[in-house]
Amino acid sequence: MLTVRGRGAAALVVFLAATLLSCSSSEDPPRDDAGASSPPRTAPANPTTAEPTPDATTPPVEAVRDAFATLQATLNDNCTPGDCDYFLGRVHDELTGLDAAMKADPKGPGHFKEPLELTSKLWKTLADDTSTPNLEIHRTELIGTRDKINLWMQDHPDDYS
Repeated sequence: MLTVRGRGAAALVVFLAATLLSCSSSEDPPRDDAGASSPPRTAPANPTTAEPTPDATTPPVEAVRDAFATLQATLNDNCTPGDCDYFLGRVHDELTGLDAAMKADPKGPGHFKEPLELTSKLWKTLADDTSTPNLEIHRTELIGTRDKINLWMQDHPDDYS
């Protein structure tokens, strides 16, 4: 005789086993809507008509809301001794991601004119030098840009909701 706890455990085991079986791959050929076997799919005969594969070296652009969320995650961090290079690098990386997301957004870069002007000014200040010593020299500009963009985005909640 099974107890309530025993029946619950038995039901859990049956459920997990059924789930595992339903997730396992099948060797059966694909079937069409009528239940008949379909021939296996093959690659196109002419490779030039195949869809292009995305460049593996180019990461996909994040949505503005996702990029802004990761930038906001830096707001409570600061430059602590021994960890300043990580923090400044992270703020730079998050600003770079948000910049790319705003430029790729369907609303167009004109919609994000002010924050894009802020990042453009920062990129000129950094002069393509993202080394820790240069980021430390321009720490005020880096953190100031992050904070100004955060305020702009807070005033435009429709852009990240």
